[in-house]
Amino acid sequence: MAPSLPRTPALVSRLPSVGTTVFTVMSALAQQHGAVNLGQGYPDFDCDAALLGCVTDAMREGLNQYPPMAGVPALRQVVAAKIEALYGHRYDADSEITVTAGATQAILTAVLCCVHPGDEVIVLEPCYDSYAPNIELAGGRVVRVPLTPGTFRPDFARIGAAITARTRAIIVNSPHNPSATVWSAAQMQQLAELLAPTDVLLISDEVYEHMVFDGAPHVSASSIPSLAARSFVISSFGKTFHVTGWKVGTVAAPAPLMAEFRKVHQFNVFTVNTPVQHGLARYLADPAPYLGLPDFYQRKRDHFRAGLARTRLRPLASQGTYFQVVDYSAVSSLPEAEFCEWLTREVGVAAIPLSAFYEGGFEQGIARLCFAKRDETLDAALARLATI
Repeated sequence: MAPSLPRTPALVSRLPSVGTTVFTVMSALAQQHGAVNLGQGYPDFDCDAALLGCVTDAMREGLNQYPPMAGVPALRQVVAAKIEALYGHRYDADSEITVTAGATQAILTAVLCCVHPGDEVIVLEPCYDSYAPNIELAGGRVVRVPLTPGTFRPDFARIGAAITARTRAIIVNSPHNPSATVWSAAQMQQLAELLAPTDVLLISDEVYEHMVFDGAPHVSASSIPSLAARSFVISSFGKTFHVTGWKVGTVAAPAPLMAEFRKVHQFNVFTVNTPVQHGLARYLADPAPYLGLPDFYQRKRDHFRAGLARTRLRPLASQGTYFQVVDYSAVSSLPEAEFCEWLTREVGVAAIPLSAFYEGGFEQGIARLCFAKRDETLDAALARLATI
């Protein structure tokens, strides 16, 4: 008798509804068909050589061992100074700023430190795909409130109706992925007034904070005192400096909230890449690169939208981020996922269906394209899109 094979124990999934993401599927399809990949939410161009030099210098100087758990002090100090200069709120670098392994880890850690089994967390759909799984891993219940279809503006009546005695937090993302909308000062103030009589925490995902266009300001939760007092404010060096693969971000929060955040952070990743932190601290001494980012990406947005005007795709407003959503109803009546697959296979341009950012999908005939690409990449995609 042949020996029996070792048995792998059965595992009950913590995330039974999670499968392969649409981003993985579309990227693989793009590669298979040689499509211009505008589905990927990251640049296809290099970062500033000066930033690479700062990191390389730190490596050569021997700054390659564990840094403090909360992050390199010099980086936390420059981040605190940057927030104060831009948004008028002074965070204590020692107790209120933590460097994280990207924004995704920051969001998960913020959720895990404050959400207990049975707590409710409000998310506004369409939303980044990590929010709901993070809440479920903490044992919380996801409460989904749709942004207004078409404009993607917050519906404060519906948000208010969703708040209960079990609501622990709300996650807000501005500038918003995937819709490319930006919350105004009036809307952020309305959120502050809505939350004021509650103990609801705010997880403010602001990774695209330096990509707001047409002269409009980014309104950070840290700029409104009553929101800052209840918020984890999350930012991303990867998005700001075209280095998404470095996976370095920051969280700012009041000291009592940050103390709980760090309890989870220290057992989650403990700390973050040392020479990159030192390199970023040195690079941030000059604010010009991030202060110039809105103009840099607005030029790309305008170039891309001018090209889309020569197609049958109708671009919706793109107020921030590096995304452009388009209405394809003049081209096809296919559901969004099928349209994006067809576009990739037959036209040679990869996009992401907006329905992927909703639980169970929600069909609006809209796809998301990324313009954080070299001009030649955008022009190649636009030439193909002009044929449909």
